[in-house]
Amino acid sequence: MIRNLLLYSWLCAVLLPTFSQWGTIAYFQLNKEYIARVLCENRDRPELHCDGQCYLARRLKAQQEKQDQQTTERVQNIPVLQLYTPPFLRFDFLPELTVLPTKVTFSYQLPAYSAPLADLLQPPRL
Repeated sequence: MIRNLLLYSWLCAVLLPTFSQWGTIAYFQLNKEYIARVLCENRDRPELHCDGQCYLARRLKAQQEKQDQQTTERVQNIPVLQLYTPPFLRFDFLPELTVLPTKVTFSYQLPAYSAPLADLLQPPRL
């Protein structure tokens, strides 16, 4: 039960930035008449048939800029991890000479090849 609750809360936290634009679009669709009548920049010019699209575009652009700014701040604020080796530690990997007591020889003999079908396949007799 607690595991499922944690899983769903983590999933919502990860996907919430993705749904923020959809929330703005849903808000626009639900309040389209109010936005077109009160918040639209082109409400005095009905021949443009804007119907609040300018308000939606402005809100989506502001959200995108805010998200880009937050991403930039996150990237800039990532701590830098510096890995280094102090100069007093030094590793020398010298090759070790290995002397074999006897000379090693390898030999391998292939078995003689005989075709198994040679006895079965004979030319026709006349």
